[in-house]
Amino acid sequence: MSVRVRFAPSPTGPLHIGGLRTALFNYLFARKHKGTFILRIEDTDQSRFVPGTEEYITESLRWCHLDIDEGPARGGPYQPYRQSERKNLYRQYANLLLQSGNAYLAFDTPEEIEQYRKQAESEDRTFQYDMSVRNKLKNSLSLDETEVKRLINSGAPYVIRFKMPENEEVRINDLIRGEVSFHTSTLDDKVLFKSDGLPTYHLANVTDDYMMKITHVIRGEEWLPSLPLHVLLYKAFGWEEQMPRFAHLPLILKPGGQGKLSKRDGDKMGFPVFPLQWKDPNTGELSSGYRESGYFPEAVVNMLALLGWNPGTDQEIFSLDELAEVFSLDRVGKAGARFDPEKVKWYNQQYLKQKSENELTAMLTPLLESKGIKADFSALQKAVGLVKERATFVADLWKEASFFFVPPQEYDQATVKKVWREGTASLMKDVIKLLSNPGPFSNSGIESAIKDYAEKHQIGMGKIMNPLRLLLVGGSFGPHLIDIMVHLGKEETLRRIDTGIKIIE
Repeated sequence: MSVRVRFAPSPTGPLHIGGLRTALFNYLFARKHKGTFILRIEDTDQSRFVPGTEEYITESLRWCHLDIDEGPARGGPYQPYRQSERKNLYRQYANLLLQSGNAYLAFDTPEEIEQYRKQAESEDRTFQYDMSVRNKLKNSLSLDETEVKRLINSGAPYVIRFKMPENEEVRINDLIRGEVSFHTSTLDDKVLFKSDGLPTYHLANVTDDYMMKITHVIRGEEWLPSLPLHVLLYKAFGWEEQMPRFAHLPLILKPGGQGKLSKRDGDKMGFPVFPLQWKDPNTGELSSGYRESGYFPEAVVNMLALLGWNPGTDQEIFSLDELAEVFSLDRVGKAGARFDPEKVKWYNQQYLKQKSENELTAMLTPLLESKGIKADFSALQKAVGLVKERATFVADLWKEASFFFVPPQEYDQATVKKVWREGTASLMKDVIKLLSNPGPFSNSGIESAIKDYAEKHQIGMGKIMNPLRLLLVGGSFGPHLIDIMVHLGKEETLRRIDTGIKIIE
């Protein structure tokens, strides 16, 4: 059977990088097996729906180049791909479970459920709507048929609950964790169909996976407790032969390794946890995103791929196609994967280094234009080539190369204190005379002239080059000093030295 996998997020907020990793692993698995990658929006919980989330999810996948084969915007043979548009399909499946005795109607009100819970707490126990109490509560198992009909005819709200089998062990082989087992005595009778006419996640998820012919369900570890219910639903429907294989991905842990990385951790800890910037439509709260923070999508994808998955080699840099070629679920670990924000920066730096000066210059140009700086493309390209090894983000290129286009407005006082001594001004004036001599203003010419001067006057090169760098760039940073001078040209180099001497003195 051809592989068919789905990424099925709920539009209840921005897509966390844990969710993005789930999408990535589904995508890679599909591409590895030349299968189909589906986006399905699970929006049955209308009370938690957040406007703009579906668009955010779609744009996040697009930014990471995770192209979907079927989905809300793309269509496909099993559309619609939004569960809210499929709600008329679910009731018939809930009715099948009622008819087979695998589900029942429950008329307990939320207030009554809360009362049961409080009573249990007062007796130092936990309330659970399960096989031990179902026959004592208000449902179609405990009430006679006449009373059930009366309640239905009177318009009393009800839900449909799954009737958990008694004293049964559910065993299933997880593609990542191996055999896992659950005993039904520990499980409750989950609601499958709500009083508002919409299914819960469990019913919609299983029936949609069946109808869309999903072959593998690859999802986060947090869904592992739902696995026995989903397996039992397949059995109750008689769909065991069509049941997909399951794989539950390990958690992404906080940088310290203590606990799951949450949506609240990012900006609090100083790094994004969302692929794109997100503005909460209700509070206006802004959360940072990897795209807006200057990361390349390739770097984010590469980082996420190796967060819980091991290629089995020392290779760390992979293109998306390379990842798809070597990806396999049997190399996904069971233990939680610790998130390292510095590693993401490292990946970004590696991808920046791989890009040509032409590409980086095109990326940097809009930033310069926003600052009102018009630079010759070829001059900017040369400057980018000199500083790209020092940059992690495109914005760093400007920080590292800004002095090529804007003379120092001030001079770093710590550097002045360190390199400016009595006699330094006189020495720098000698450098002006030295560089004013006719001859090529080239790397070899400049270096030779300064070395000859230093040897003649028995002065260490540092005493010349360090204050000279200060005058040209405003501090102790930047690429090879002579490269800077050649790029600036003789006239600008001499002007900056003369101006700097006057200001510092």
